[in-house]
Amino acid sequence: MEIYLNYKILEQVNKIKYLGIIFDSELLFREHINYMVEKCVKLIFALSRSAKVTCGLGHEALKTIYTGGILPLMLYGAPVWQNVLNKSCYKAKINRIQRHINLRIARAYRTVSNEALCVINGITPIHIKIDEIGRVYEITQGIGTQYDRDMELENWNHLATHIKTIEGEEESLHPIQAYTNGSKSDLAVAAGVVIFVDNNIIKTMQYRLNERCSNNQAEQMAILKALESIQKMEP
Repeated sequence: MEIYLNYKILEQVNKIKYLGIIFDSELLFREHINYMVEKCVKLIFALSRSAKVTCGLGHEALKTIYTGGILPLMLYGAPVWQNVLNKSCYKAKINRIQRHINLRIARAYRTVSNEALCVINGITPIHIKIDEIGRVYEITQGIGTQYDRDMELENWNHLATHIKTIEGEEESLHPIQAYTNGSKSDLAVAAGVVIFVDNNIIKTMQYRLNERCSNNQAEQMAILKALESIQKMEP
């Protein structure tokens, strides 16, 4: 089928480059990934002559080049095409780029894994970085999951306007009642349980936890021990 615009035939193509991103007819972004990989590889190998083991650019200089030159190329338009990383072949291509520059920054042997190189160089793995860029985009556009972020004290919302307190009493008809508590102080981390049967105390329990435990863990310990004791009591 031929489509005309102003008496001219519109050429139908399988891919088009728009704002630096190559869109293909199936929105697989295969051409864009290949284009980006080729561009980054050329840049990395152009730096290879300067990244010798005994001379040339140092660790910090190469890392600066990666952060300011190569990484922006890899992350450009990431929110648009990040879903292609669900396919292992595309993910491997992008990881391969980061591995090339990681080897030169660390001046390590080729047998070292990319994960280890990221730790040595203090660089975030590229697939995590791309996911981060996508999530930030969703947050700034007001879509997706909202996350906590740093906020100045004067911008904090007052609790009284956001917390609804409901007061009431409910009479329990069950003969067994348990009260638990967990707390943490500078001296210790402890948990306690008191169990009533027909309004009479029949059992009290106290536990001391390791000082590394949190207050929440102490609360959970108290609840667990209370449930275990009640389970043994009931027929």
